[in-house]
Parts: sequence; C-alpha cells; structure tokens
Amino acid sequence: MSLRIGDVAPDFEQDSTAGKIKFHEYLADGWGLLFSHPADFTPVCTTELGYTAKLQSEFAKRNVKVLALSVDSQASHDGWLPDIAETQGTAVNFPILADLDKKVATLYDMIHPAADDKTTVRSVFFVGPDKKIKASITYPASTGRNFDEILRVIDSLQLTAKHKVATPVNWKKGEDVIIVPALKDEAEIKQRFPEGYKAVKPYLRIVKDPSNN
Repeated sequence: MSLRIGDVAPDFEQDSTAGKIKFHEYLADGWGLLFSHPADFTPVCTTELGYTAKLQSEFAKRNVKVLALSVDSQASHDGWLPDIAETQGTAVNFPILADLDKKVATLYDMIHPAADDKTTVRSVFFVGPDKKIKASITYPASTGRNFDEILRVIDSLQLTAKHKVATPVNWKKGEDVIIVPALKDEAEIKQRFPEGYKAVKPYLRIVKDPSNN
C-alpha cells in the first residue's frame, strides 16, 4: 500500500513500550509523527531515538505526538532502552511500537524489498489533526535523519494550515513567507495580512511570518 499526501493515515492497534497504542486515539486532536527504524541495538537508530527524546519539549510546543517503530518485539525494545539512555544521555520519553508481525510496517509500506525484505527503511509520516498524511520522507537505513529538518517541516505545515501561506526555499521559522496562489480575494488578504505584502510578481507575494504576530 503506497500512501500519498492527503490520504487518511491508516489506523491500527499495536503493543508498545508505553502499552497498547490505538493510533488515531493516541493522536487525539493533535498532530502526529510516525517514524520507523530498521532494528533495535543498531548505532544510527540509537542516536536518532536519543535525539528525538531531547526534542520532546519542541514537539510538545507544536502539539505533536511522536511514535517510533521497528519490527522487533517489545522485549527487545525494553532491553535496548537502557543502552539509549546510557549512550545518548537521555531516557526515551515516547512510545516505540513493537511491530514483530509487521502489521504497521505493511500498512505504511515501510519495508522496501529491494533495499531489505526484513527490516524497515527510515520512513517519516507527518499526520495532521484530521488524521490525514500531510508529508512523508524516506531515508535509507544507512542515513540518519535530520530532526531539525523534521521540525522545520512541521512548522511549515502548521503555518500553512492556519494562515494560508507557503514557505520558500530554505525557510526557517520567523522568516518571510509567501501567500498561497489560491488566495486571491483582496479583502481576505487585507484581513489576514493587515501589514500588507510585497508583490515581486503577481504570483509571488511576500509577507512576514504571521505566526510572529
């Protein structure tokens, strides 16, 4: 099953290090980040989960719940957690799904047989409050993810959802943004952006980041 932006994120129920997780219920009315790692007791994954734990306050500020996954057992996860805490200097403070039966990995097409037919690639799914997939990123097992970029994507998605703006190349939170082309009503534009905008081209209208107001 190949999931695309705009598809409803498949619901599931699976055991985890924090007990049984019902995905949609777990997300409630917030945002979600579901990401897979190839296997427990592996070096790149150890660094990723430790760094994610250190970012929990950043995810909480954005009303994002994090959920990790590998196709290992809950007992394996439980045995790995002390290693992460020891080597990364922080305890894992979010659930890790035990997906030994590959139920979730299959639902989200996380196993790419041409790369490895037994373990997941490094998939990332951004899920909105409407339970729809807003973005996804896939990395090979050998490449650790850039979680600063993941936060940047969340900021961009949330800004677009609230303010009808898009974010330009290399955008960072607080920098100028672009009015989405679909917004053409000048009365609504004035209401949304009372400070006005700079029209570089009719289709390229620059405004200050409205979340700064």
